[in-house]
This record gives sequence, C-alpha cells and structure tokens, in this order.
Amino acid sequence: MSIVYILIGFVLLVVGGEFLVRSSVALSFKFNISKMIIGLTVVSFATSAPELLVSLQAALGGFSDISLGNVIGSNIANIGLVLGITAIISPLIIDKDFYKFNWPIMMFFSFALYFFLYTGSNISRIEGAALLIGIIIYVLFLIQRARKNRIEVEGVDESLEAVSGFKIIIWLLIGGVALYGGSELLVSGAVDLAEMIGVSERVISVSIIAVGTSVPELAASVIAALKQEKAISLGNLIGSNIFNIASVLGITALIQPIYLKSEELLTNDIFWMLGFSFVLIPLAFLPKRYSISRYKGIILFVAYVIFIGLAFLK
Repeated sequence: MSIVYILIGFVLLVVGGEFLVRSSVALSFKFNISKMIIGLTVVSFATSAPELLVSLQAALGGFSDISLGNVIGSNIANIGLVLGITAIISPLIIDKDFYKFNWPIMMFFSFALYFFLYTGSNISRIEGAALLIGIIIYVLFLIQRARKNRIEVEGVDESLEAVSGFKIIIWLLIGGVALYGGSELLVSGAVDLAEMIGVSERVISVSIIAVGTSVPELAASVIAALKQEKAISLGNLIGSNIFNIASVLGITALIQPIYLKSEELLTNDIFWMLGFSFVLIPLAFLPKRYSISRYKGIILFVAYVIFIGLAFLK
C-alpha cells in the first residue's frame, strides 16, 4: 500500500500543481497584472507548490529529513536527471545571463542553506524569513532586468485571460485539495516505505520523492526536446532550484522550523547538490563554450545515477 500511496500522491501533486498554475495565471489576468510579471512571479511560485506542500506536510508531521531531502534531492534531480536527459536528447545553448546572474544567485542560496544547517543544525523561523526576503529581492531584480532589457517571458498561456471567475474558483479548489491530499499520501507512503525496506526517510526523500516532484519538469523538457522545440532553458531550471531553497524551505521554516535529523544530509547530500550546481560552469565553457552537449548530458545523468546508487547502498 505504501507504493500505491506514493503513486497516487505523485498523480495528485501533478494534477494539483497544474490546476493551481492555471488558476493563478487566470486570476492574475483578472487583476490586470502584466504577462511579464505573471511569468516571473506567479508561475514560478505556483510551480513550486508541490515541493512546498510536501516539505510543509513533512515538517508539521515531524519528518524534517523529508522536508530537507525533498528540496536537496529535487535540486540534484533538476540538474542531473532533467538537464542530463534533456541535453542527451537535444543539446542546450547557454546565454550569458546564466553565468552572470542566475548561476551566482543559485550558488548563494545553496551556500546559505549549508551555512544555516552547519551552524545550527536547523532552519529557524528567522532564517526562513531571511530566505523569503532573499527570494523577494531576487524576483524584484528579475522584473527590473526584464523591463530594462525588454525580455519576452515565456510559459504564460494567454488564453487563460478569458477564463470566467467561476471556473477560476473551481480550479483553485481542485488544485488546493489535490495538492493537500497528494502531499499527505506521499509523505505517509514514503515513511511507511522507508520502514518496510529498511532505509532512512532521508534516502527515500532525496531519491523517490525528489524525482516525483521533478517529474513535471522532466516530462515537459523531454516532450519539447523530442519535438525539436525549444526545450526547458537552463535559466528556468536554475530558477527552479533557487525557488526550491528560498521559497519552499523559507515558507516551511517560517511556519515550522526545520531540524536536521540525519547528519548525512549535511555531510553527504548537500555536497552533491553543491557539486552538481558548481560543475555547470566548467561544463558550460569546456571544451565547447555556451553549450550543454549530449556527452555533457551523459556525464550529468551518470553522475545522478551514481548519487542514487550510493544513497541506497549506504
């Protein structure tokens, strides 16, 4: 039943996330918010909702390792699994914004997470507030840069502008209920599965749960790559990692402080996350510049498989 709960939880999170994004965008159009701001703020926060609900549900239930492992594992999966497989199918071109703006911000938040856990073995409410303030400043910078450089923001469905208020309310209700139910089932199933197969909650969270919450990004990228369309951009992927740390853990810690239970999250997993994040720079410049080619994608994917294998072996 644990596996059934986990699978149903995944489905509900995907469905709930989709309805939440659609209703949030449609509601934003009702308030005459510009497409650019919707794309940079509303969509970004809404797509982090599944990770947020899972981490919050786990923290409130006393399973802090799942809260932390979900975010750390998702960030690793976004680079090793999603970027790796996408690049294998269709090589990615890197723009200068990646190493001048997005990558340094991601590394800053990643090291901030490590610092909070290393110094206090927890993420307190004050530290959660600091992460939230950080993400707000980041988003304001994004909006300012987009306006200044007249950047066209993708990923906003303009047809949602015509959606009725009644349909928006129904979508919000479906999204909220599905996300809550999905997170409840996923956390419950993960805890039971960990006990059943004799591994820690941390191992389940950095592997199965993390992959599950990364499935929407993976599916979208693979479909786009197979259709020879523009696959998920590296900037969007980096932005997802930033939101995972700053908004998901920030909001969760503000409601319920997150305590480090498994030392391996601090002595092993977070270093894998930092390593996957850091290696993007040499991969972006060597040997061919501004490109994540197929063989680089293979390197990322193989490294991810090794990470998962070692997590279960230990």
